[in-house]
Amino acid sequence: MKDKPIRVFHVITHFDLGGAERVALNIAESVSPAVECHIVEVVRAHSAFTSRFIAEMQAHGIRYHRAIVPQFSFHYLFERLAVVTFPLWFVALYLRYRPKVIHTHTEVPDMAVYAFFKVFPWLAYSCRLVRTLHNTQLWSGLEHFGRRAERFMQCHHANVAISESVQRSYHKRYGQLPPIIYNGVQTASARAYDGIVKGKVNIVFAGRFEKQKGIDVLVETVRLLRSDSRFYFHIFGSGRLESFLRNGLVGCENCRIAPPLFGLSSLLSSFDYLFMPSLHEGLSMLSMEASMNGVPVVESGCPGLGETLPPDWPLVSRENSAAAYARCFAVPEERRKALADEARRYAEAHFTMRLMGQAYERLYRDKCSKAD
Repeated sequence: MKDKPIRVFHVITHFDLGGAERVALNIAESVSPAVECHIVEVVRAHSAFTSRFIAEMQAHGIRYHRAIVPQFSFHYLFERLAVVTFPLWFVALYLRYRPKVIHTHTEVPDMAVYAFFKVFPWLAYSCRLVRTLHNTQLWSGLEHFGRRAERFMQCHHANVAISESVQRSYHKRYGQLPPIIYNGVQTASARAYDGIVKGKVNIVFAGRFEKQKGIDVLVETVRLLRSDSRFYFHIFGSGRLESFLRNGLVGCENCRIAPPLFGLSSLLSSFDYLFMPSLHEGLSMLSMEASMNGVPVVESGCPGLGETLPPDWPLVSRENSAAAYARCFAVPEERRKALADEARRYAEAHFTMRLMGQAYERLYRDKCSKAD
């Protein structure tokens, strides 16, 4: 008799643009038919990207389940309301499908799953728990709750780190050394970006406008190069520092600021560089996608970013200096192409969807066999 597929519920914050959401979707797309993946959101998204996220799940035959609490940006109030109400509607879903594994991604889903098993503790006996650690910094502003959640995750041997930096950070703070499964990305079908400025070195920055992403250094670098006619910056994103960014770049004609761009991975090959002056990252999928698409990354070498690139990568400023970044952008075109080829080979050897899918499938099987 043919074995039943292992049913896995991936719990994510929302069906929207985000690194953790992308990882969950990539895992669901990359495992074999022996694993049946469902994706569950905690907060009901309604952005311009939600319909595209859902369309991708439908195209790959991935079942999905919408949340009931809508998404609003108001001091995390609605996210916390979503966490509190999650057990009340998720229990019906759980009893209907009886997942063998619940796989949770980032703090909001972590809190929701923790709350679910606290309300219904007996259900934990029939289900295994996997929790991917996506970031080097956890539970900002929620340290007391975080300590309780971490004890729960450790008791269930749930943790998996996405990089050595995440592993080290978690071990330093919580005393456990989780295993590592690197995220995987794939080369998207290349499309031309129609905003490319001909005759320039086109540099792209894409991410949240938050301190973590080095927005102050981005502003400083663009301003430093505003009189250098060789370079043009394309800046995609949104976030709390948007006003700071726009005010800082007033009068700079060497850049364009635009909202987040869905499907950026398929457009990356249009650009000459990806710029990432981040202060910290879990493991940057954007950096890996750029390498896969032949775009060299100019970066800070911060934890979780340096790991995505070959050892001794030269396009780096560990002091996060605008002057150093300017020198990186000025390397000759032949050197830029050689570095792009080197980065592509490295990414293809370490960060494929196939490798990630196989690793998680082994983990699911191992946990389920121990449960049996």
